[in-house]
Parts: sequence; structure tokens; C-alpha cells
Amino acid sequence: MGKRDWSWAILGVIALGIRYLAAQNPEATDDIYSRVFFPGIRNVIDMTLGRLPFPSVYLFIVSVMLVIGIYLFRVTKRKGWKWKLFYTFRALANGVGALIFFFLFLWGFNYQRTPIVQQLGLNPHAMNLEELKHEVLITQRLVQQYRNSITQDTVAIEEILPYPELEKLVRSNIADNLDMLGLNFTGRPRTKLFPPPGFMRKMGILGIYFPFTGESYIDPTLHALEQPFTVAHEMAHSYGVTDEGEANFIAWVICTNSDDPLLRYSGQLRLLTYQIRDYYRMAPDEYKVWVKTLDRGVRNDLVSLQKASESVKAYSLELSRKTNDVFLKTQGVKAGINSYQQLPKLAFAWRERMKWE
Repeated sequence: MGKRDWSWAILGVIALGIRYLAAQNPEATDDIYSRVFFPGIRNVIDMTLGRLPFPSVYLFIVSVMLVIGIYLFRVTKRKGWKWKLFYTFRALANGVGALIFFFLFLWGFNYQRTPIVQQLGLNPHAMNLEELKHEVLITQRLVQQYRNSITQDTVAIEEILPYPELEKLVRSNIADNLDMLGLNFTGRPRTKLFPPPGFMRKMGILGIYFPFTGESYIDPTLHALEQPFTVAHEMAHSYGVTDEGEANFIAWVICTNSDDPLLRYSGQLRLLTYQIRDYYRMAPDEYKVWVKTLDRGVRNDLVSLQKASESVKAYSLELSRKTNDVFLKTQGVKAGINSYQQLPKLAFAWRERMKWE
């Protein structure tokens, strides 16, 4: 760049302008970006960074540190505080512009696509107590059935497949089932373990998709039964799904349509945890009676999940939630972090649709 180069700042502003136009034309965003441009990005990333044996986010961190180092070196060469201040302002503007540009072009324009729920013709609505109780009984029956397919032992399941095998298993099931959701399946997205163990959870995060490297990551300390669903959730983001509720829904559909009992169990168990929160909130006395009817093995798994969740305390869970909430809302996700809680009503709408079809 030249001495007075504002290229990245300008590109960032242009990207924001395109984002505004994309938000006004979601169908065009589907056709141009989500179904043509983004799949190309997906394949390029998977053939390069995705083949690295370590999280490529480390390369991003090193690159940022290198840029900061170059800035510090150059700013010390400037004479006079005015020139240093001007250089710092221009460097900051270019840095922010570059982050905005790459975020949007590598993944972020998917926020402006037609919602997946709308594409599927689903009409989710808040369930009343009777509908919720009916759904809970369906899920209860399924989790017991799938757990019995894994083991007849009632001891909590705390060990499953080695992680590399689990990642491949989830990816292969996405390849088999993503078409039914009307999404493009292309590429070989990675969801890698992010060391050091426990770090992400201490930051209030179980898993995350990082657009700048095109990879997603989960914490290695995540409970064994949470891992299949969480990997499917993060891989849904890899295919351009931005809404957290929709990513949960797609992960549930992928897992529960799998031929593998572990994936089916993980998917239905996650749905059950969301449903019973709503059940307890709506009818605590009835919930206390119902919970005694749970299969002993399922109950032990839920207790094990709770203990694992409490074993690592976040530094500031409230700060993490508020930060994520603000980010999601600025990207057009009106529900913010509450979008995570939409799985029960989305699953209900899907079951209703499949019943009539």
C-alpha cells in the first residue's frame, strides 16, 4: 500500500453497502452468494486450511500479531505526534475495513439469505402445555429406544468414538441428509478440537465457527454425548447457516435421520434437554411427576451432562451471552441468543410437516 492508501477501509465500506443491498434482496443473495460464490469459498478452504492437522485459527492469530508488529515498527519511524496519530487512525481504519470485508465475503453475507425455515415452508409457533407434553413423550420414547441400541447398561455414557472418527461420521451423515433440507452439500468442512482443553468453555463457548479460516471448533472437554450434536451444529454453520436456532434444527435433523444410534441418541437427547426446560417452566409440578418416569440410563446421562457442564466455570458467562447477543442482533438475528432455544418448536413444526407428508 502507498503512504496514503485507504484501500481496506474503502473495501470495508463497499462490503457494508453490498450487505445492505443483500438484506433488501434475500432471494438474490441466495442465488448469487449462498448457492454460487460461497460454495466456491467452501471448497477452496477445505482443500487448503482444512487439511492442516491443527486449528488454522492459530495462523490467523500469528498473522494479526505480525500486522500489529509491522504497525508498531512503522509508527515508531514517524516523526511528530500528529503524523503518528494520523498513521494510527489510518491503520485502524484499514484494519477494521479488512476484517469487515473478509468476514462478509468469506461467510457473513449468508446472514442476508432467505431463512432456512422459510425455505422449508415451516411455520413454527410457541407450543401450549398439551402440545409440549405430547412432544416430550415422543422424545422420551425415542431417547430410550436409541439408548438401548447403544447399550443395555444404565451407567452414564461418558466415552464414545475417538474424535477423528466422530468428525468423519458426522460429516458423512450430513452428506447423506443435507439435500432434504434444500442446502448445498459441497466441500469437506472441518470441526477441530481447540486446545487447551477447557479454554473455550471458560470463555462461555462450547463451539464456534470462525469465518476467517472457514473452520469450526469445539472444546475438547465437551461431554461425549454432546459432541455429535455440537459437531453437526458447527458443520451446519460451515454450510452457510447463520441462525443459531436453525443450526440447532439442522443438527437435530441430521443426527436423528442417521443410521447410527449414537448420532440419533445425541440429537434426541439435546432436544429433550430443551423441551424439559420449557416443561419445568410451564408446569413445574407436572414436570416433577414426569421426570420420575424417565429411563434410569437416560436419567444418569442427563445427570452426567449436568455435572460436566458445572465442572468448568466460565470467567463471565453473562458477558459472553451479552456479547453474543449483541453480535447476533447486529447481523439481523432478531432473537439474539434466544434463537438457541427455538429447537423444540422447530422440531414440532418439522414433525407436523413430516406427518402430513
